[in-house]
Parts: sequence; structure tokens; C-alpha cells
Amino acid sequence: MTELDPVIHAPARLRIVTALNEALADGDEVTFPVLQKLLGMTAGNLTTHLAKLEAAGYVETSKAFAGRKPVTYVALTPTGRAAFRTYRTHLLDLLGGGS
Repeated sequence: MTELDPVIHAPARLRIVTALNEALADGDEVTFPVLQKLLGMTAGNLTTHLAKLEAAGYVETSKAFAGRKPVTYVALTPTGRAAFRTYRTHLLDLLGGGS
């Protein structure tokens, strides 16, 4: 039986990876506040789940400044995009829907 990726399978992380996969083209990034608003998550909760995804190599965060204000950007890595595709395929297989 196919196992689902436990890093992605947690509901909050699945929502994050899905949103990044659907909303961003390869190489694009989104600001942390925009992602937070899109997902309706608290900053602390989003930060915790992003850290787990980043440790797995699925997302990248980078910091920059807009004027004097720090801005955090989030992007789905190629590894993360591939892991999400595999997760989705395995989930569909488990549900009997094929890929």
C-alpha cells in the first residue's frame, strides 16, 4: 500500500503546499502576510508549519526589506512541487481515482 508523505499530510501543511502549488508558478514567491490571509492562519501556526516544510526542503523562505520594513517571502521549491505531485497521485490511488 502506498504511504502518504507525513510532512505534507498534516491538514495545515497540506493547505499550505496546495495553496503555493496552485497560486504560484515555478520560481514565484508570495509574502508571508498574503499567504497568512489566504489561508486564514495565525502567524505562529503558519510559522510552525512552514518551518517543518522548510526542514523537509519543500519550501524556502527569504527575508528582504521594503524600505525599512522587513518582508518574508515564501516559495515552493522544485522538491516541494514534486513531493506534492507524488502526494496527490498517491492520494488519488488510495481513493481509487487513479492519476
